Amino acid sequence: MRSLKTLSLLAAISGLLLLTGCASTRPTPYAGLPSSPQLRPNPEDPSGRVPYQYASNVKWREYSSVVLEPVEIYSGADGQFEDISAQEKEALAQYMDAHFQKALAGRFTLVNAPSPQALRVRVTLTGAKSNTRFLSTFLRFDIGGGPYNAVQAARGEEGLLTGSVSYAVEIFDASNNRLLNAYVAKQFPNAWNIGATLGRMDASKVGIDKAAEDLLARLN
Repeated sequence: MRSLKTLSLLAAISGLLLLTGCASTRPTPYAGLPSSPQLRPNPEDPSGRVPYQYASNVKWREYSSVVLEPVEIYSGADGQFEDISAQEKEALAQYMDAHFQKALAGRFTLVNAPSPQALRVRVTLTGAKSNTRFLSTFLRFDIGGGPYNAVQAARGEEGLLTGSVSYAVEIFDASNNRLLNAYVAKQFPNAWNIGATLGRMDASKVGIDKAAEDLLARLN
């Protein structure tokens, strides 16, 4: 009898989480970004991961080096940090610095000052959401959360109560500071990535890994 009551309670909790967990925060053309006036809705991305962008006609192969500015933490009122402490923001910014450097080093020479054929890249951490400890892992196996997460994984969308990271990238020609490309984006782990649910900020870090890989792919 007790086991039936437990299952009923878990099912009820899962049903409630299904109702509340479907909402997903989308990045905005953050007003405090220098590129905000140029950002436009991105019709080429129905997934919502990159809802706004600015793009010019650029031959990226003409650039061989890059100045990567230290990652900034967005302080505007329209930032999207959900219960993230100042220390966690700083830790995520440092993690972004290291992983964006590593990704870009696979294609460019990293330099500290403008030079011919150099890009200047500014990355801004604009939002983050933490995992809900225990529940984000439990709902990968629960009778209510499991099927939902399976569908989300197939769609490439967020899992229940899983963290994420939102950010902006602005890319300039380092020789004249002309804006070449800019976008705001959101990244998160696959809904079945159980390892990304274990620590409070693990999903956000996986999102940063994907963000660095995505930037490198754009510049190839």
